[in-house]
Amino acid sequence: MDLPRPGGGNWSIVTKTSSFTAPKGIPDYVPPASAEFVAVRDGLVRAARLAGYGHVELPVFEDTALFARGVGESTDVVTKEMYTFADRGERSVTLRPEGTAGVMRAVIEHGLDRGQLPVKLCYSGPFFRYERPQAGRYRQLQQVGVEAIGVDDPALDAEVIAVADAGFRSLGLEGFRLEITSLGDETCRPQYRELLQEFLFALPLDEDTRRRAEINPLRVLDDKRKEVRALTAGAPLMLDHLSDSAKAHFEQVLGHLDALGVPYVINPRMVRGLDYYTKTTFEFVHDGLGAQSGIGGGGRYDGLMAELGGQPLSGIGFGLGVDRTMLALQAEGKAAGEPARVDVFGVPLGEAAMARLVVLAAELRAAGIRVDLAYGGRGVKGAMKAADRSGAAFALVLGDRDLADEQVGLKDLGSGDQRQIPLAEVVAQVSAALAGQR
Repeated sequence: MDLPRPGGGNWSIVTKTSSFTAPKGIPDYVPPASAEFVAVRDGLVRAARLAGYGHVELPVFEDTALFARGVGESTDVVTKEMYTFADRGERSVTLRPEGTAGVMRAVIEHGLDRGQLPVKLCYSGPFFRYERPQAGRYRQLQQVGVEAIGVDDPALDAEVIAVADAGFRSLGLEGFRLEITSLGDETCRPQYRELLQEFLFALPLDEDTRRRAEINPLRVLDDKRKEVRALTAGAPLMLDHLSDSAKAHFEQVLGHLDALGVPYVINPRMVRGLDYYTKTTFEFVHDGLGAQSGIGGGGRYDGLMAELGGQPLSGIGFGLGVDRTMLALQAEGKAAGEPARVDVFGVPLGEAAMARLVVLAAELRAAGIRVDLAYGGRGVKGAMKAADRSGAAFALVLGDRDLADEQVGLKDLGSGDQRQIPLAEVVAQVSAALAGQR
């Protein structure tokens, strides 16, 4: 079978029976693990909602130039990791590798920066980077992010960090730490850049690394190769060369974090992987994840909106890894979410009972109770096994005699106790029984 290929020619599709798998480096989340995925994602988002962040839904792909300009042409994300392709109109588009540039584009396009400031937005979903797949580092990674745009206030920096900290703690995660630094501002970055370049150009760097030092010397300090890290061990640090204004800003952020009870460690050698960061920069790490210890991070990006054609407004945000957070919970022997698919499982003994249970299930679902049924005419034994596998707390067992008596059996699947309740009172009685177990 042949299908038309964009730009001419055909795709040849093999029609014989074959076994398909997910693309390399892209995880599936299926029950029961998907329940934990949803719980982690929603828990991280909930913390942002409590701080007044509104939802923004971003395109999965954007104009490639948005990321080249917004993320930085010297970053590994842009030079090595983006999924970029030409669409049918021969326009270069890229699957989003991160969220901040897309949010800024949306804020500018829809004029949100012309209203009340700060603009506080949160989002979640898949992002795409062509990396070497390994535990916690996927080519389709899941993130929750927030952005607070339009106000340069150390208290806002602290709020953003505290939201991330609260999100992790709401899931029961404990063994992580917050590392924080300042990358300076326009009053001290140019002088530090010259100082750092002077140091780097005196080193025996390879051609690619030297080119990176010319474009953005901070990127060299983020190089993970042991030989480069050894060469740059004595490099001057931004924290030692902050201007008075940048230093005061950083000290105020730390003061707010102290007041909020958010613990932190100052890491003067931290360099985040994106070019737009200024001033407050931070990362959450968990040593239980090994080499890929980061579970989230972010920082301030005071020049990004202007770089993308908008007003010269500041912003700060973070991206938290849902996949990484799940691995961190596993490292601590913890789990998030409710593994049970349903609260109640219906066991019909005959066609008439099935017809009635279908209606009862709809009534219970309308009351917010999760219900499933034993479909396919299973026998009692098979239906009860299905009830146990569902994780339900109770089973509704209905037969012909029960129908005649206008009653149904309510069985506690934990204790095995069963009692008869009136069909007309199923919603009230099941609600009460579930409330008694919580």
